[in-house]
Amino acid sequence: MQDHAAFLAAAFGPFVQEDAAVFAAAATALAMPEHRVALFFTVWAGLCASDVWKYWVGRLAHAHAWAARLASKPAVSTLGDTVRNRIGIAMMTARFVPGTRIPLYLAAGWFKVGFVQFLAWMTASAGLYVAVAFAALHALGSIAGPMVVARAGWALAALVVMGLLMVLAVRWWRGRAAV
Repeated sequence: MQDHAAFLAAAFGPFVQEDAAVFAAAATALAMPEHRVALFFTVWAGLCASDVWKYWVGRLAHAHAWAARLASKPAVSTLGDTVRNRIGIAMMTARFVPGTRIPLYLAAGWFKVGFVQFLAWMTASAGLYVAVAFAALHALGSIAGPMVVARAGWALAALVVMGLLMVLAVRWWRGRAAV
C-alpha cells in the first residue's frame, strides 16, 4: 500500500507543487531503493503531464481578439521572436529559476512555438531537473545516511507545500481586507 501511495504522489504531485513532488519522490527512492528507477520515471512523467497543458492554455489564449491585437504590437512581437528563437535555453533556464516556468510555457503556446519543439525541450528539462534532484539527495544520503535524508526530503517537500499555502492565505487575506 505504501508503494502505491508513493507512485500516486510521484505521478500527481507535480500538478500541486512541482518541487515538493520531485524532492518527495527522490526522498522516497532513498527509503525504497528497489523502486528508485520507477519513481524517477513516474515523477518525470508527472512533471511532463503537469506542464504540457500550460502550453495549450497559451495557445488557446492567442485565439482571442485581444491577444491577437497585443501580439501585433512591436515590443510583444519582438518578445515572441526571442521566445521562438531561444526556446531551448529559455526552457532549460526556466526549469531551475523559480517563478519563470509557467509564464514561459504560457508564452510558448501564445507565441506559437512548435509543439514538438516545446515538448522536446520540456521533457528534456524535466528529465534533467529530476536527475539533479535524485542525484543530490542520493549524494546527501551517502554522506548522512539514506533514512536521514529521506526524512529531510519529505520535510522539505512539506515545507514547500506549507509555504505555498501560506502565500495563498496571505494573498486571500489581503484581498479580503482591501474590500
